[in-house]
Order: sequence, then C-alpha cells, then structure tokens
Amino acid sequence: MKFLHTMIRVGDLDRSLHFFCDILGLKEIRRMENEKGRYTLVYLAAPADADHARETDAPLIELTYNWDEHEYGGGRNFGHLAFAVDDIYEVCSRLQAAGVTINRPPRDGHMAFVRTPDNISIELLQNGKSLSPAEPWASAPNIGVW
Repeated sequence: MKFLHTMIRVGDLDRSLHFFCDILGLKEIRRMENEKGRYTLVYLAAPADADHARETDAPLIELTYNWDEHEYGGGRNFGHLAFAVDDIYEVCSRLQAAGVTINRPPRDGHMAFVRTPDNISIELLQNGKSLSPAEPWASAPNIGVW
C-alpha cells in the first residue's frame, strides 16, 4: 500500500492557494478542471516532496473546489485519505472479512471507499491499470455514504 493524498474541500480556491502556497510554502504539482462535474482539483506537495510527488503522484494534498458550493458544514470540508493498493478486490475482501463495510464497492475495478471507526473516509485506488469488473463487486450496491 502507498499513501497518495488527503483531500479537503475549499470554498475559495484563490484564498486557499494563497494560504497553502504563498504563506505555508507548498508547491502546486498539477491541476485538473472538470467542466461537466463543475469542480477543480489542485494537488500540492511540501517543497521537499515536490520532485518525488511529480514523479509518483504522492504524497499530496488535494484541494477540491466545487464551483457551486462555497460553505461546508458538519466536517464536509475534510474529504478523505487515499491509498494505492496492488489488488483492490483482495484488499476489499480482506477488509470486509474483518467487519469493515465497503461503502463504495470497487465495481469498476479501480476505486472503493470505506470509513474508519471515526467515520473518516478512506479511498482505495487500484495501483496501475484498473482490474476487470468482477463479482461480487461488479453488482454490489453502495452502502451509506463515503
């Protein structure tokens, strides 16, 4: 398993970038804008991690700016921790066998979400190419929220 990123939602992207980059000193590694989904993702790294983050996409902080939402209540501004795993189906099976609810099953062979005992979301991403869809995951429903 490899740590990838921590995601937080921000209400004002420019203000947040000023804080994280200009004041705190983090470096912007990459940016993705999605007009259909109406959001922007900005990935940041600490200066000492910047070169490594550009090569490996980790470790990073992901700022998620949803264009139509500017205030978050109830802790919704903190999104999730993300880890790359070598076999998402094996990891989800192991977690489920240990009593962990798979909130967002890896139907696509690429992404799943679980929650910690304190309800913090954990995103699991298949390392490399997505696995072919397979049961029982391909038809598994979402459970709760992630």
